[in-house]
Amino acid sequence: MEIYTIRDVARKAGVAVSTVSRVLNGRPDVSEETRKKVMDVVEQFGFVQNRNARNLKNTKPTFAAIIVRGRRNAFLNDVAAQMIEHAQGLKTPFLVKYIDEEDDEFDAMRQLYAEKRAGSFILLGSRLDERCEAVRALGVPVVFATVDAANVGLENASSVCIDDRAATRAMMDRILDQGHTRVAVFGGKREGEDIFAKRYQGAMDSLKAHGIDYDPDEYVLSRFSLEGGYESAMRFFAVHRDVTAVLAMSDMMAMGVTRALHEMGLRVPQDVSVAGFDGTVMAKYYVPSIASVGQPTGEIAQKSVELLCDMIEGGETQHIKVGYSLVEGESVACVRSV
Repeated sequence: MEIYTIRDVARKAGVAVSTVSRVLNGRPDVSEETRKKVMDVVEQFGFVQNRNARNLKNTKPTFAAIIVRGRRNAFLNDVAAQMIEHAQGLKTPFLVKYIDEEDDEFDAMRQLYAEKRAGSFILLGSRLDERCEAVRALGVPVVFATVDAANVGLENASSVCIDDRAATRAMMDRILDQGHTRVAVFGGKREGEDIFAKRYQGAMDSLKAHGIDYDPDEYVLSRFSLEGGYESAMRFFAVHRDVTAVLAMSDMMAMGVTRALHEMGLRVPQDVSVAGFDGTVMAKYYVPSIASVGQPTGEIAQKSVELLCDMIEGGETQHIKVGYSLVEGESVACVRSV
């Protein structure tokens, strides 16, 4: 088998050896144009970094990787587990890599491609921003799961998700129909076209339809975890005691908010109603049970795996919307009397 050094890659790509090293190690201090140039050479020859010999051996990718952005996200972990179940016995083996929600899933993808011979990916819980150009640069099959990538313009990417905007609007409608007019929204960054932005837009759609002006101070940036919801709620309700409802963009966040309200002497739902998102089993058995938007984890998992396998075999990209449901819970009730 012919052995290639990192210098061979640098020569073929027309860049410095140090630049190739930064690309292969997923460093952010490389332009996307240069990164693409290097990775095109890596893909052309099927190179993989050998950490011990510091060589690149001529070999081809051998497995698909599921990258989960959120180690403590119960919903994403459930979807990932079901993906592995659906992948059992398939020709292409699957593995799962968990990263923190603040980590860069695209850097993780580049590293798995360059160092571990991953040749296709499912990105679970990813954000859509300028970083996703890494998908185009690698040129390998990628499925965005729980995220709508239809309008990103990536010719090698498919997606499976619910209609996040419509689903959030439906849940906000339910809250407002209970007489609430002061509703805090706990979520992620609102910019761009990813699920956080779409959920925010859905909430605003509902408020506008009900003729309610929204106070920007009532949007709360929070991590999607129990701790994130708890800490954000402790800060927010210390100065916003007149808010009567919370719409959180995840069940874990909603449960953290509920705990914080309990410690502050506020009852759910008698004093403050709380709604979540995802429809997790944990939310169903929480006290009180959390009203939520249910996502079909099994269907998302199955269709994501099927789409990726089809793309590996040369099939076309697809963008699939699956249904959602509004899960009844004990955490939302009529607005309290003043």
